[in-house]
Amino acid sequence: MRQYWNHPGFSRANARIVTEGARALLDRTGQAPHLVFVTHSLPDAMDDTSGPGDDEGNLYSRQHAELAAAITAEASATLGTTLEHDLTYCSRSGPPSQPWLEPDVGDHLRVLAERGVRHVVLAPIGFVSDHMEVVFDLDTEAVEVAEEVGIELLRVPTVGTDTEFVLGLVDLALERAAEARGEQVAQPTWPGTEPRPSVCRPGCCPNLRVSKPAACGMD
Repeated sequence: MRQYWNHPGFSRANARIVTEGARALLDRTGQAPHLVFVTHSLPDAMDDTSGPGDDEGNLYSRQHAELAAAITAEASATLGTTLEHDLTYCSRSGPPSQPWLEPDVGDHLRVLAERGVRHVVLAPIGFVSDHMEVVFDLDTEAVEVAEEVGIELLRVPTVGTDTEFVLGLVDLALERAAEARGEQVAQPTWPGTEPRPSVCRPGCCPNLRVSKPAACGMD
């Protein structure tokens, strides 16, 4: 299937989940919470080469940033308040000398606390299930940092088996099957964004160690 970061089934499900979390904190505290979106970190060099190989680059971080902004805009409109947000990363590994995407979610919570933020909705938009990594990095480590710096943290769930998300996956599978049959297909996305191709363009996301063709591509 094509990448579904901007498919309505994925984006709407995430927007609803985040809005529900923000509403819960807003109703209880009377203050608009800060939205902190989280995805998996990776080396800067890999992000620099992510994309179709035509000098676009940084597709990985840009897609997450655009999704976070779109969710924030929708949640703000639904709740009738202005919500601020940031994109953060987790699960860094590799040697300390190697630059990875930042800020780390725990480090950023400390920065927010210094700025006076006291209520945060933590949204793992870069993951589709509450697997071990999400539970440890967010429900254990991030929660410990939040408690240490005096932030009330509400971690909302991943889309998981959310009906809207699953139905979107069904639509994507049917779309891909029709495409493989040579049929003209509609490829819905949210306004202002374009669908990524189901088959990667030549040179997409090149391997940094040795030249290899894309696993699903035209190389």
